[in-house]
Amino acid sequence: MSTTHTPLSLTPPPGALRVLKRLAEAGFEGWLVGGCVRDALLGRAVNDWDVATNARPEVVADLFEKAIPTGLQHGTVTIVEDGEPIEVTTYRVEGEYTDGRRPEAVHFTVDLRADLSRRDFTINAMAHDPLTETIVDPFDGQGDLARRTIRAVGEAKERFSEDGLRPMRAVRFATVIDLEIEPKTWQAIGETLDTFAKVSVERIQVEFLKLLRAPLAPRGLRQLRDCGLLQGFLPEVAKLDEARFDRICRALPPLDEDGRLAVLLLASGLSAKAFAARLKLPNAQRARLANLLAHSVDPQTLQTPVALRRFIAPIADLTAWLALHRAWAVDPTAWDALDARIDACDARSAPATPKDLALDGRAVMQAAELQPSKRIGRVLDWLLEQAWRDPAVNTPDGLRALLPEALAAVPE
Repeated sequence: MSTTHTPLSLTPPPGALRVLKRLAEAGFEGWLVGGCVRDALLGRAVNDWDVATNARPEVVADLFEKAIPTGLQHGTVTIVEDGEPIEVTTYRVEGEYTDGRRPEAVHFTVDLRADLSRRDFTINAMAHDPLTETIVDPFDGQGDLARRTIRAVGEAKERFSEDGLRPMRAVRFATVIDLEIEPKTWQAIGETLDTFAKVSVERIQVEFLKLLRAPLAPRGLRQLRDCGLLQGFLPEVAKLDEARFDRICRALPPLDEDGRLAVLLLASGLSAKAFAARLKLPNAQRARLANLLAHSVDPQTLQTPVALRRFIAPIADLTAWLALHRAWAVDPTAWDALDARIDACDARSAPATPKDLALDGRAVMQAAELQPSKRIGRVLDWLLEQAWRDPAVNTPDGLRALLPEALAAVPE
């Protein structure tokens, strides 16, 4: 096992240090493992601090006041320090994988190297003890980071045949961290697509959205297609000709996550409902996608301020909507001009719905001495139309001055 004392700029939070010190005081080993070591070596922000130990899970639970048995069958106890969760997992080796998703059993061990050998990639198979500044790196993860390489631990085909999500993670890490996939690891992806087919959509979605948020998402999307993974969950996009696929990749960079998903939705030819169901997207995200795509228009038809204000009123996120249509357009010139017209007439400041008016229904009833009725809603709609014509009238006094005309225009 390769053990070095290379100094690291890895400063875990006080809570994680207390966990490691408590384990050491009790006579056990404790190592930071996985993503936190990798990201620290890369100089990236660390979000999760995970600890591996030779202490059994029930012993770990007894050592700490706030211990949550989040996965005792897999050896994991979550310790809460300073309000932050820190997962502490007993060294383990895994039994046979029979379904391409999870091992039939896990067995605890006292051998850190054995624990690291079950991990997916060399860059995730390192352990660090900040108390002694020791790195355990049996598979040269540091070297692979220096070479900007993703390489499977051991035989790539064996690793990918165990857990079908690992190929997806390889492409995701390559995309998010800007690494290249080592040739044998890349070849093994295509050789284990049958195992990938067993993975749940929920697990695929998590990896795919992380990839899609990355600056290098266009490259990652191409890699997913080229190795055959994209065909497994978005075949409608994977089978597009090169020109149309290139158009997708060019449209992604200026957009946020919803915008990028909307581009893929447009390219897939699926409905928002079918697309969201395919990727198991949450209802709130499905609603945002539907709103982005529901307002189809030829931008050159929206020329007058009233037409602009009326049209953009129901669009939940105008900035995202414009960005999507500009990015997806073959020629964005007309969309640039539309954006300029919206700014020129200050259409963004106009009220979008009756709820945005300076008078609500109660104020209208009081000013006009009316009783509750459906007529109040129609009066508010009439006032909203006037505010679209001239946003300056959207003040309490301005709308009250229009009430006589509103009541005349909206009979009982």
